[in-house]
Amino acid sequence: MSPSFRPARSERGIALITSLLLLIIITLLALSMFRSFGTQEKIAGNLREKDRALHAAESAQQYGEWWLLQGNNSAIGSVPCTAPLLNGTLGLGQICSNWLDRDLGITITNVPWTTLGPGGGKVGVTYQPQTMAVAALGQAGTAGNPAYYDLPTFYIADLGLARDSQGEAYRIDAYGYGSNQTTIAVVESTYEVSQGVVNRSGL
Repeated sequence: MSPSFRPARSERGIALITSLLLLIIITLLALSMFRSFGTQEKIAGNLREKDRALHAAESAQQYGEWWLLQGNNSAIGSVPCTAPLLNGTLGLGQICSNWLDRDLGITITNVPWTTLGPGGGKVGVTYQPQTMAVAALGQAGTAGNPAYYDLPTFYIADLGLARDSQGEAYRIDAYGYGSNQTTIAVVESTYEVSQGVVNRSGL
């Protein structure tokens, strides 16, 4: 019996093609992974700036609440406020009888708050915490953080007698920036100061 021979199959190049396909797939996975890292860094940076803007706005809001309790500030009463009502002096504030939105026609979420017309300009009281670096004032950031774009600002409006009739109610609106003018946070609180309450302990 003579041995039978099978003809050799033509399989040359299959291993090379398979290897190349696997290499392409791995390369695409690696590229998408590196790209997602860059996106995640941008998201983290945006979240950090959002938090910085919120902290700046809250610092101005809390300062406004604290200022109301100092000395006889809340007992002085309110006055009609018009632009420009803006100062950066620590320890100063103002209680306004007119509201930003109802009386001055200002949309609270559009900052900076400004009024139009001949007496137009920025409205609000600026506040700079001791360790805050502000780019608008020519200050550089510290500890690897960029400077804030501009000073946080607050506005105190007298709402009249509080609902419990035990004191006066105030609305405090405030905004703050991150490191650029597009990262902004706006906060608002309603605060009651009871008659005869004065904070002597400081901030």
